[in-house]
Amino acid sequence: MAAKWTIIAALALCHTALAEYTKFPEGFTFGVATAAHQIEGGWNENGKGENVWDHLSHNRPELIADGSSGDVATDSYHRYREDVEELAYLGVDFYRMSFSWARLLPNGRIDNVNADGVRYYNELLDALAAHNIEPLVTLFHWDLPQALQDLGGWANPHMIDYFRDYADFCYKTFGGKIKSWITFNEPYEICEDAYGDILKAPAVNSHGVGNYLCSDTLLKAHAEAYHLYNETYKPVQDGKVMISINSIWYEPKDPSNAEQVVLAETANQFKFGWFAHPIFSQQGGYPAVMIENVARNSAAEGLKRSRLTQFDEYWTARIKGTSDFLGINHYTTHLVTGAGVDPGAKSPSWLKDVGAVVSTDVGTDSASAWLRVVPSGFANLLRWCKRSYSDPPIYITENGYSDRGELMDYKRISYFNDYLSEILNVINDDGVRVLGYTAWTLMDNFEWRAGFSERFGLYHVNITDPALPRTAKLSADYFKQLIANRELPKENKYKEPAITKVKSEL
Repeated sequence: MAAKWTIIAALALCHTALAEYTKFPEGFTFGVATAAHQIEGGWNENGKGENVWDHLSHNRPELIADGSSGDVATDSYHRYREDVEELAYLGVDFYRMSFSWARLLPNGRIDNVNADGVRYYNELLDALAAHNIEPLVTLFHWDLPQALQDLGGWANPHMIDYFRDYADFCYKTFGGKIKSWITFNEPYEICEDAYGDILKAPAVNSHGVGNYLCSDTLLKAHAEAYHLYNETYKPVQDGKVMISINSIWYEPKDPSNAEQVVLAETANQFKFGWFAHPIFSQQGGYPAVMIENVARNSAAEGLKRSRLTQFDEYWTARIKGTSDFLGINHYTTHLVTGAGVDPGAKSPSWLKDVGAVVSTDVGTDSASAWLRVVPSGFANLLRWCKRSYSDPPIYITENGYSDRGELMDYKRISYFNDYLSEILNVINDDGVRVLGYTAWTLMDNFEWRAGFSERFGLYHVNITDPALPRTAKLSADYFKQLIANRELPKENKYKEPAITKVKSEL
């Protein structure tokens, strides 16, 4: 009788650490996030202007991993009511969304208002209100009107005035329906990846120069939008304004190696501190190590002045303190292995200015090469923020895991459970003031240069079907139960089928 191996599925617990704490504090809030360009579609409908991602995907489609675009995305422009029902099913307290600047102001300026854009966002905000879901609105999530990019974009200091005007328009038009605002999403990605490289639109690739011009403009624009709200709108609307800063957390590969410890701190100051230090530190301005490194490298390159322009006394004071909360987008941790020039560093560049070699050889993988699962790194970042910035109130404005679109997404559930467990640990053990958590993202969507090849959604979207049907993944049920109970599962009921070989005789 021949022997044959058959595969059967056995139930096993997801690989989640046993949480010491499971209950979230009273008042802790949960939400999910999206961004306009990633879900709306309708890229040129009803008066919307072209933005930098429209321009990039149409003119340089080879830069998008799967050749897709945001032209249709997940068609939330037409199907927002269905998406609000998904939010209601999850039971979220808030929905982090963004306005498309080019849908509201097609040329980026207030002399051309698109009435349909105003209608669309008013209807979306009203639909959220009908389900008692608070909107958390991001003014700028990477989709600059192309007309403003043609003027130099964020390297042009006049963008300070353009952004202030845009913010003023949004506060005045929608502020009665919105209590929480984010000025900029992930300024590092805006400046380094879009102006210092080609990883994001508009792909300027002015490495070591344009990225620092961008940060100078962006931080001043943020400050102006913050002061405008506080002085003009807050007395009537009583809302809050913050910025969302993203960071990979950098740790020394060998914690006993003093050089690696110092370099990891340098990397964190260059990544997170670049935008957090001017706003949240007691001193204001850029981190000292960043100022020193860029000045030293600039001199070695024969330049008469540093590529990183320091803020004068007026702007240092004007920028400092301009955020009611610290918004943190975090996904992963990388290791610092030593000093030197990263193999991928151009000259000049942010990478070369950091002066550290970094490895992703840590944790477990995901569908994104850069995203390694290292929950303890999240806790370390949160503790670092408490120490570095005088214990600020914190909202996690993005956190999530990528796969290829599995409906039974056990690894995403494991990721959420482990990272949320670390949040509870730092709240209870370290007194870190984390007030809310936002999962990225509501549904699979256009993930920028990755297109639809990497999926982060709680809902699966079949992009090969013109109807773009949404299907709740297992993680949607996990998140729904988490919100309903305000507690991590004491025993994880979301069990992953483990593949076991069993010998059978035929």
